[in-house]
Amino acid sequence: MFNACKCRAAARGVALAVAILLLFPTVVNAQPLVSGLQGSAGSTVGPDGHLYVTEGATGTVQRINPSTGAAELFTEGLPPWVIPGLGGAVDVAFIEETAYVLVTLINFEGEPSGLTNGIYRIDGPDSHTIIADLGAFNLANPPQTAFAIPTGVQWSLEVFRGGLLVSDGHLNRVLQVTQDGAVSILRSFDNIVPTGMDVSGHTIYMARPGPTPHSADDGQIVSFGPGTGEPDLVASGAPLLLDVEFGRGRSLYALSQGQWNGDFAGSPAVENDGTLWEVNNDASLRLIADGINLPNSVEIIGTSAFVVTLTGEVWRYDEISDAPFGHARGR
Repeated sequence: MFNACKCRAAARGVALAVAILLLFPTVVNAQPLVSGLQGSAGSTVGPDGHLYVTEGATGTVQRINPSTGAAELFTEGLPPWVIPGLGGAVDVAFIEETAYVLVTLINFEGEPSGLTNGIYRIDGPDSHTIIADLGAFNLANPPQTAFAIPTGVQWSLEVFRGGLLVSDGHLNRVLQVTQDGAVSILRSFDNIVPTGMDVSGHTIYMARPGPTPHSADDGQIVSFGPGTGEPDLVASGAPLLLDVEFGRGRSLYALSQGQWNGDFAGSPAVENDGTLWEVNNDASLRLIADGINLPNSVEIIGTSAFVVTLTGEVWRYDEISDAPFGHARGR
């Protein structure tokens, strides 16, 4: 005989289980992949499917097997950081088989070094060519927003239309650079602090933590094209958003470093407050992983996320989405 009471009780149990999953999402098999990196900052997935991670302290890029964590030196000889913990080689991107590295904060007023803040094409294990002097461009083309460092503080590097995009979190703009080094301003913003980017077709997706104190209300992901018009809001609600990355299908993920530590403009978040989020269709964020210590960039390979931290580690978070189309677990 049909038992309505048991049916209602079962339904309530299912509803409670779903609510718990939404409130306390879990990630299967979070594990450290690499440690001991020196000034790790930006990352990309190369044409060989391996992770490439910059080291600002040493002016190097490491090539990392995402399955085993085995790391080998990809290139060296880039300018190391001048201020410990800030700048140097901060990001890397590939145009087909050729790698390009973004170097920043190594030559500026008060710390003249004669070196170049810009984009370096990697020609070999210990050789490179400067294709764009971004510091010189910024000195010749100052923004309308207030600034303290005229050469800027470049953050991320992304491939776009056969060239490269560079976000500048200090001068509040995105530059476009061709492979032969021609630099132009693609977009200028108010004081929103542009950080990590990803591209889908002709649309650019960008994280923006906003000005200090980088509140969760100011933490947004926006999208825009090369034309004019206001950027579209994609999602919001996490403090110090530093990166955004597409996964399987149309799944989009965002990386938050956490609550700002308040030391000075440009200082990181408090320890162990980082989070990884999946972007929902209603512009909200769904928590995938938390308790990450000072994350700085994220890459997605299959259903795994690889998070690079300022502490010299790469963490692997498996099963962040369901194969094959990338809907978030528990959604």
